[in-house]
Amino acid sequence: MTSKRSLVRRTVAVATAGAAAVVLAACGGSDDSATSGHDGHTTKSPSASASASQGQHNTADVMFAQGMIPHHRQAVEMADLASTRAQGAQVKTLAEDIKKAQDPEIQTLSGWLTSWGEDVPAEDAMDHSMHESGGMMTAEEMDKLEKSSGKAFDTAFLEMMIKHHEGAVAMAKSEQTDGVYGPAKKMADAIVTSQSAEITQMNTLLGRN
Repeated sequence: MTSKRSLVRRTVAVATAGAAAVVLAACGGSDDSATSGHDGHTTKSPSASASASQGQHNTADVMFAQGMIPHHRQAVEMADLASTRAQGAQVKTLAEDIKKAQDPEIQTLSGWLTSWGEDVPAEDAMDHSMHESGGMMTAEEMDKLEKSSGKAFDTAFLEMMIKHHEGAVAMAKSEQTDGVYGPAKKMADAIVTSQSAEITQMNTLLGRN
């Protein structure tokens, strides 16, 4: 009986040692295969694929972001003036809507540029080449708007913002055509839709429709 128990113990010990050896070998093999897997298949890992997908952008995307940031900043500056200078309630509401929409977009655009390693336009940056193609207001036009009030302000604001929006829509359409970064193209779609509708609304307020 004693010899049988001893034999059982030895058998269990051998089996346990063998199992441990198998486990250790498996662990070692797992480490080796993981290393070779990362070396040979880095781009196929889910996290890397997601990062690559999110990071795909081109020159058009960069130009869209860098151009739209100062453009939006000026629109927000114009909208801020309306709170104390506008006469019409609809003009004030429109200005507030513009600010609410474009302030967050400035932050988003800035975030994209930072993640791409591109320069974010400085607060006082102004691309004068955009005055015509981008619908940006000149310093003189902004000065005129700032010195206006009441109905005169409403008219000047609406006329300038129509021009400003038309420039933004043109920039957004270029992004739709030439950009490749999904979120930027989605923002461009939203800008075309919302600002085209606001152009129609502003023309109505001016009695042009």
